[in-house]
Amino acid sequence: WRESMQFNDLSQLEYNAFMWGFFGNGSVYLDHASATPVLPDAVRAVADTMEIFGNPGATHSEAVRAKQSLQASREKIASELACKAREIIFTSGLTEANNLAILGRARALAMDGKDLLKTHWIVSAIEHDSVLEAFSEVERMGGKVTHIDPNEKGIISTEALSRALRPETVMVSIGWANNEIGVVQPMKALAAAIHEYEKKNKTTIIFHTDAGQAPLYIFPHVHTIGVDLCALSSGKLYGPRGVAALYVSNRVADAHRIAATVIGGGQERGLRAGTEDPALAAGFAVAFEIISKEREEELRRLKELRDDFAENIREKIPDAIMNTNLDHALPHMLNISLPNINAEFLTLVLDRAGIAISTKSACNEGEKASHVVRALGGDAWRAENTLRFSLGKSTNESDLSKVLEVLPEAIRKSIV
Repeated sequence: WRESMQFNDLSQLEYNAFMWGFFGNGSVYLDHASATPVLPDAVRAVADTMEIFGNPGATHSEAVRAKQSLQASREKIASELACKAREIIFTSGLTEANNLAILGRARALAMDGKDLLKTHWIVSAIEHDSVLEAFSEVERMGGKVTHIDPNEKGIISTEALSRALRPETVMVSIGWANNEIGVVQPMKALAAAIHEYEKKNKTTIIFHTDAGQAPLYIFPHVHTIGVDLCALSSGKLYGPRGVAALYVSNRVADAHRIAATVIGGGQERGLRAGTEDPALAAGFAVAFEIISKEREEELRRLKELRDDFAENIREKIPDAIMNTNLDHALPHMLNISLPNINAEFLTLVLDRAGIAISTKSACNEGEKASHVVRALGGDAWRAENTLRFSLGKSTNESDLSKVLEVLPEAIRKSIV
């Protein structure tokens, strides 16, 4: 299979073209926030490791090979996060990682005999559904949940967080970088506010973040940003889908402050039952290593492309509202709102022209409005008529020039 696909003969750009049908049709893929193409080296790592078919939990030699491969991948990912390998828990995806963090905290408290009616939880109002729905479940279990709104730039302030903290607060969850508007939160300052409150009130508050795409362009050293739980996904980092990881700090794991939500065997330090997949883990680790080496160069390149693109949109489409604050966002994200259009129809018009974008998070496509943009304020249409452009490794100036050529006419066709 590996030889028949000839992955070894493909350059990165050719591979992206192969993945998204770019050959000969001039297609432009600007939906990297939803899914990234898998890097050729990551594909090779998956294919090579598939030849190791043993179960990592068994004791024979083939199983030992699988366990060693899994451990090597765990160590590579831990190295990128500047943490210990034992603090990395593999999951099937980012949704499961977030659920393990949040519902695992609630489950651990309940197992310890804590009355959840007496617990308080804090989450930002602009999180991904995998986080918000987990907190809705916490509420159904009895926990009291406070949703913190961002300011008009999408930033959760330390003042807003400090006002929300209570002596009974057991968890705070704030996404590192938003998956719709790209805003990057001041994680160090937020962590400092939490730790100061902990010391003053002699309490324990677990700080969780959905890291999503932040590691693409920000050094993801977990101790530096001060989090206890950090969820990240291979599929957002040019690795294979079907695998993700949750960083669980030793202060959390050793004190049994979260419990398994997928139960069965004792895999992953007893926090995630189920036979691990060394092949997917290997692809994840290789992709993470590669994007980390390219991080600074890609940050500069994409920020220049994105900023020029935003300025050109302002000139060509003066009615557009910029939902992404360019000074406080990941360099590959641009979210705008347009009046008097059907945003979903517009994405279909662009798709017919060979341009792939989203209106919002892929999990929320089909919903009338973006809860993230709604939190920024403004007229109701602003949250209903959003477009998200997310650039990536294969994006170049000619791609964005094509979008600028096509977009005005596409907008005219989408007016309601």
